Amino acid sequence: MRLLHTSDWHLGQHFMGKSRQPEHQALIGWLLEEVEEHQVDAVLIVGDIFDTGTPPSYARELYSQLVVRLHEAGVALLLLGGNHDSPATLGESRELLARLGTTVIASTHEDVSTQVILLPQRNGEPGCLVCAIPFVRPRDVLQSQAGQSAEDKQQSLQQAIQQHYAAVHAAALAHSANLPIIATGHLTTVGASTSESVREIYVGALEAFPTSAFPPADYIALGHIHRPQKVGGQEHIRYSGSPLPLSFDEARQTKEMLLVDLNSDGLQTVTPLPVPRFQGLVAVSGNLQTLAGAIGAAAAEGTRERPAWLEVTVADDDYLADLPARIEALTEGWPVEVLRIRRQRGNATARLEAAASETLDELSPHDVFARRLQQEELSDDMQAALNDRYRAVVSGLQGEEA
Repeated sequence: MRLLHTSDWHLGQHFMGKSRQPEHQALIGWLLEEVEEHQVDAVLIVGDIFDTGTPPSYARELYSQLVVRLHEAGVALLLLGGNHDSPATLGESRELLARLGTTVIASTHEDVSTQVILLPQRNGEPGCLVCAIPFVRPRDVLQSQAGQSAEDKQQSLQQAIQQHYAAVHAAALAHSANLPIIATGHLTTVGASTSESVREIYVGALEAFPTSAFPPADYIALGHIHRPQKVGGQEHIRYSGSPLPLSFDEARQTKEMLLVDLNSDGLQTVTPLPVPRFQGLVAVSGNLQTLAGAIGAAAAEGTRERPAWLEVTVADDDYLADLPARIEALTEGWPVEVLRIRRQRGNATARLEAAASETLDELSPHDVFARRLQQEELSDDMQAALNDRYRAVVSGLQGEEA
């Protein structure tokens, strides 16, 4: 059985006012070529399929395109909900997609046996069992109790999630088939290395899930952390990372998906597949004298048709009031577009007005909230906490509307 493990596609993301649609379109084309070349039996996307709970229409079209084209290729698809995904949005087409060889697990189920998914090989024979566990919302597994301290709540949530994993794993063992067992998760684990586009998803409740609390599965496919990595150096517990860089501090990462080979003896090999860079994304820093050379080097990642996107951090000269105009002069003639200017010593929220033509139609509610936060003098931790609180409120409202 050969799986392709990926996560955190964030379809519909606007990156500082820029659409990622062309990149995601190219990513789907690349994925289909890799699936055919490596004879993949099933594709597993472990959460954050969409960037928001109300994705734009073009993001839904890309989603449908992926489902249909994998079905035409004879490849099964398993989709897990993430903290950015709305269970209602993912669940609305679940029965229809099941007719196209796609299984959607948008949220946890009371009947845990429905989260045990049998993935077939291309020839139709059983390939593996998956303990399909999406992002676990505290309200789905835990009832809050009056008088609990923050530490008590964190411990209770960890135990509840661990019990849910154990119950789904027990249901998989009850199948009594001699098949490898995979578990999934969309969460932060102890020791995982994050980036600025990743925020803690159990703010004030569960900071990180211990690896010892996972069930004894042959392979554990994780999502939410955008940097590809083994967890605790263990070969069988992996984050695939996001296929596209979702922030400037991810610009230098080699993005990848993971080919996972299993048989009745368990995990055999895990092979990283590097994902091509479909859009130049470069962070440069220096003073006005050294930036000219750095910008020229960054231009190698862009074309006239698709300029490289830049984040420019200015040192020494960051006090200048006309800094945006000076940076614009440095980029003139190069196939680059500056999306953000940061003053190393000055106001950390200084931004080039590269997105001055943005309208509210182009922004998600999360984008609007993030921009409003940038106007406040708040610590990074406070901004992260407020962002997560806001996402939780929006997610709850979307669930109620559904």
